[in-house]
Amino acid sequence: MVDELARLLAEFGLSHQVTALEPGRFEAMARTAIDSDPDLVVVLGGDGTARSVIELCGPDGPVVAPLSGGTINKLGRALYGAVTWSEALGAALEHGSVRWMSSGQIEGRSFYCRSTVGAPALLGQAREAIRARRLGRAVRRTVSASRRARRIRLGYQFGAEIGRGSVIGLISPNCSRAPYATEDALEAAVFDLPNARAGVRVAINNLFRDWREAPNVRAHPFASGRIWANEPITAMLDGEFFAFGRQIQINVRPRAFRALASAPMQRDRDA
Repeated sequence: MVDELARLLAEFGLSHQVTALEPGRFEAMARTAIDSDPDLVVVLGGDGTARSVIELCGPDGPVVAPLSGGTINKLGRALYGAVTWSEALGAALEHGSVRWMSSGQIEGRSFYCRSTVGAPALLGQAREAIRARRLGRAVRRTVSASRRARRIRLGYQFGAEIGRGSVIGLISPNCSRAPYATEDALEAAVFDLPNARAGVRVAINNLFRDWREAPNVRAHPFASGRIWANEPITAMLDGEFFAFGRQIQINVRPRAFRALASAPMQRDRDA
């Protein structure tokens, strides 16, 4: 993909440097590229890769084109639709425009698509262990997530809404398809799943209807809020695992970064 990306940029007559990011040197390499003061940073990867690079760019850095090239690509699909990354980049370079994009922030760490707060975040670690072929660790992470899910209840306050839930999903304005979605509000989806049957009902609603219509789910728009628990809180931010303290603060940032877009925003059906 490196050669193909370089070839496409050359076809548009753009001066460019394409680098394959290496594990262990990811942040340093991305920082070096951003510090060279480019007009555009093209990211070809999943949402986690895009999140890390965009967070380094911020609102004052270069314009970013987060292309779909990884396992989870919600941000790329929201910006460019269900097309290949080369089609998306070609259309954006030919007749695209720069658009401000929002983010959610948990304790100062950004997410641009969605975050899952609670024990299921540990399943993300299990997924990474499977990718690394460390099956023993994957099993331990899965068992730990299951035990914590039964044990932990999350308290929350989103604006005037106060309550408790098993798992809380946070969706950025970039990817929310709620009828009340705005650029200056996040969406909180509180899942109260007392057993496996409740989880199945949510999954079925997601297949055939809006998951917001499922029993045991409450959705709230909010600009700032907090979540607390009786032990450290785990979360997945755009597919990346983070561990926080026993209370976390959440905020929306309406102008988080500038993206090169090619079409009106597309909303994922499962957002």
